[in-house]
Amino acid sequence: MTLIIVILLILSYLLIATGHLTGVNKAAIAMFIGTVGWVVYICWGTDFVTDRHPDDYLEFLHGATPTSDAVKYFIHDNVFLYYVGRAASIVMFLLATMSIIEILNNNGCFDFIQKWIRTRNPNRLLWTITFATFVISANLDNLTTATMMLVIMHSIVQSRRQRMLIGSAVVIAANCGGCFTVIGDPTGLLLWGDGAVTATHFSSYMALPAILAWVIPTVLIGRVLPERLDTQWSPMPYRGDDTNLSPWQRVVMLFVGIGGLWFIPTFHNITKLSPFLGALCVLSVLWVVNELFNRKLMNADQMSQRLIPRALQYGSLQQILFVMGIMLGMGVVTETGIFPDVAQWMDETIHNVWIVGIVSGVLSSIVDTFTIAISDISLYPVMSSQAADSAYLSQFTQNGAYWMIVAYTTAVGGCLLSVGSVSGLALMKMEHIRLGWYLRHLTLKVLAGWLVGLAVLWFEIYMYN
Repeated sequence: MTLIIVILLILSYLLIATGHLTGVNKAAIAMFIGTVGWVVYICWGTDFVTDRHPDDYLEFLHGATPTSDAVKYFIHDNVFLYYVGRAASIVMFLLATMSIIEILNNNGCFDFIQKWIRTRNPNRLLWTITFATFVISANLDNLTTATMMLVIMHSIVQSRRQRMLIGSAVVIAANCGGCFTVIGDPTGLLLWGDGAVTATHFSSYMALPAILAWVIPTVLIGRVLPERLDTQWSPMPYRGDDTNLSPWQRVVMLFVGIGGLWFIPTFHNITKLSPFLGALCVLSVLWVVNELFNRKLMNADQMSQRLIPRALQYGSLQQILFVMGIMLGMGVVTETGIFPDVAQWMDETIHNVWIVGIVSGVLSSIVDTFTIAISDISLYPVMSSQAADSAYLSQFTQNGAYWMIVAYTTAVGGCLLSVGSVSGLALMKMEHIRLGWYLRHLTLKVLAGWLVGLAVLWFEIYMYN
């Protein structure tokens, strides 16, 4: 049964990697492995439980006769719900941040970006929109940020080829900005929640590599843009149907939304509660402020204007379902006990976390960033300092090198191909980009930034450790 579950996982990886060819949504594949895997597991639950949790199962029985129903109840209460809670904490955080950015966007809190990039100068537009993407994605969800910026860019730049280049730079900035903090990307959030990293330490090491991985390909993209962009400036969006906020009210909402998320690491350190609870608290406060500022429109029963196409809004829901499915699927594989064997083989055969990171980055560009990242994270538990009796094992302690290598290489490596991240797939749908075009025009540029950032991360880790 372990072999069957592992084969199901590998097949799902192949389907996720070829989703752009088959047309099968990766969220559906993830949900399939997350559900079917547990069904297969529970059908042979007695074998798995007696092998993995013999003492806990005997305590659960309290001397009663073991039955098939007893095993199923034990798996549900003591095994399955643990992984559901672990996945739900990530999903709830994503749901909160996606809702925050939706409220801010619908109230015109990001309209200043369109004023900043009101130019035909390609470099000014490119750097302004990618800088805004990098900063916002570091604090909010990188997929929603990338989608919002792509919509803004699409409404301004008229040439499809120019949109393809600038849009690719936006996706790179979103993924690099997301891996800069523990709240900007599901991988960082998972590492933080598991205690593998602390927020301040993670950001201090990831800052410079992430910036270089964004800046270098952006510079190279700017060199191939024409001297004058083909732009068309429409008037600022009419906000009469969804908000009539004054500039100071929009600043207040922006401060509550993004400023509140900055406080989440402090909230977690003080309370030790899951970060998603802090995100939900920020969302609730922002929601109240939104209703207070827009109470006249709400009383008039005026509908909110949607600036983001519905087809792309569904991408956020797909991302949530995808994360939930992958985490449940990875949970059932973890419970088979196969990961310690794989980790032992890697330790004996490769014995180098940097090689593992590079291979993971390449696989991320083919399969998916989060899928490969959570696979790497599941291989090793977070070790205590006392248990790490060698320099190699110390890389798996809290704030160890392995966790930051995986977070960086998978996040940025996913940009090597346009199919490696959900934001890259969103760009492909918006601008009808083919994989071959991206490979010819963007892959080497991203590779240059990825390798330079990786070299800087190596220098930081071995300089300060």
